[in-house]
Amino acid sequence: MAPSRCDLAVAKGQGKGWAKGLSALSDPRVARAAAAHRGLRYERRTPLSECKWFRGSSTILPLCWSDEMAYVVGLTATDGCLVGSRPRIDFKSMDRQLVEIYLAILGRTDRIAEVPTQAGGVVFVVQITDRNLYDWFRSVGLSPRKSLTIGSIDAPDEVLFPLARGLLDGDGSIVNGIWRADTTRRSDYYWECLRTKFVSGSRKHVEWLHARLRAALPLRGWITRKPYGGVWALIFGKADSLRLLPRLYPDVDVPCLLRKRAIWEDYLRRHEGIANNRS
Repeated sequence: MAPSRCDLAVAKGQGKGWAKGLSALSDPRVARAAAAHRGLRYERRTPLSECKWFRGSSTILPLCWSDEMAYVVGLTATDGCLVGSRPRIDFKSMDRQLVEIYLAILGRTDRIAEVPTQAGGVVFVVQITDRNLYDWFRSVGLSPRKSLTIGSIDAPDEVLFPLARGLLDGDGSIVNGIWRADTTRRSDYYWECLRTKFVSGSRKHVEWLHARLRAALPLRGWITRKPYGGVWALIFGKADSLRLLPRLYPDVDVPCLLRKRAIWEDYLRRHEGIANNRS
């Protein structure tokens, strides 16, 4: 009579799941297997687009510097997050249009999730798993948990302004308003403010951006620390903004957050020709 499966003795450390709970430090077999795979990078034999089970998308934008990629890097450096435990990129924004632009430039069709906030609003989130894109982002200066540690971004001068536009759309603002002057001499005297502001939790990053923009244009600007949140702000006043904003928005076709560009366009409509005189 043949022995049943229950009667078969399996030596300790053998059989299905034998490596469960073991590590390279506790078992030499696990250590040998880990050493044999260390440093290897596996390539898929069948493209994802040809896999019938695949329901995601892949990145179409070439992984090299271009105006489009520079804008994406600027958005990722501000509103994006490189997850340290896996090759995943999380991008979130209060503006759905910005998330849609992000995916459209990359050529992806990942699902956009709506996540409620504690304040009662909604934030739009997309999660991208792409090892090649993740590694390329890291190669140009992005990293996990970058908010307080990000410094320079290894971008060439030709794409500096698209990169800055992405940084502005992510964590920046354009401020334009008209206020009454603080004087008792003339009650009808008003002055108009125009400012461009870049915000970051890292002083090294705003110092780098300040230096790069001043090297490209005759700008001044100043760096200050906001009293709440402990974040740093690079601010350009009216004269600087009139030189900088035309470079960030050279035409209506460049990708951007429309509500921020509308502030600049509204200013131009009321001051036709002034920007060209300052460039």
